Amino acid sequence: MPAKKRQPLVILYTGNGKGKTTAALGLLLRAWGRGMKVCMLSFIKETTANFGEERAARRLDIELIPLGGGFTWLSKDLEQDKALARQCWDLCKEKIASGAYDVVVLDEITYPITYGWLDVDEVIVTLRDRPPNLHIVITGRDAHKKLIDFADLVTEMREVKHPFTSGIKAQPGVDF
Repeated sequence: MPAKKRQPLVILYTGNGKGKTTAALGLLLRAWGRGMKVCMLSFIKETTANFGEERAARRLDIELIPLGGGFTWLSKDLEQDKALARQCWDLCKEKIASGAYDVVVLDEITYPITYGWLDVDEVIVTLRDRPPNLHIVITGRDAHKKLIDFADLVTEMREVKHPFTSGIKAQPGVDF
């Protein structure tokens, strides 16, 4: 029986609720479990990040690359954050164009687009011109309308209740 032909998708997880990166990681793990070549590039997480997902990715030999400077909204050097975002985008373009992957996740790319550090039209051209059969997953709050219109699947995470508002701090294994 011949293999089913794949329809490449652009999947967007956005909204102010928790779970966008977690959803992308779930999809990444599912694809990896099917023998697909996967990669995730993170625009916000620091290059030294050692959260649970980085630890798991190393154990599973999954390519997960944190290339940011941390929470940019707390930054003392926005020019450095802008440069890091451009570096991350350059690596993303390289990974996308390589043809070596079945799934590439652009984690938290909506932030540098919202801040004007990356041009949404350039991002869309890169996604449109990607190799055949490459799925792209995009995450982050406040997705640009052009990204929403371009994506094949858009899921909005909506916060209903969050423990942080009750004074419960982020916890290992649940939040990081």
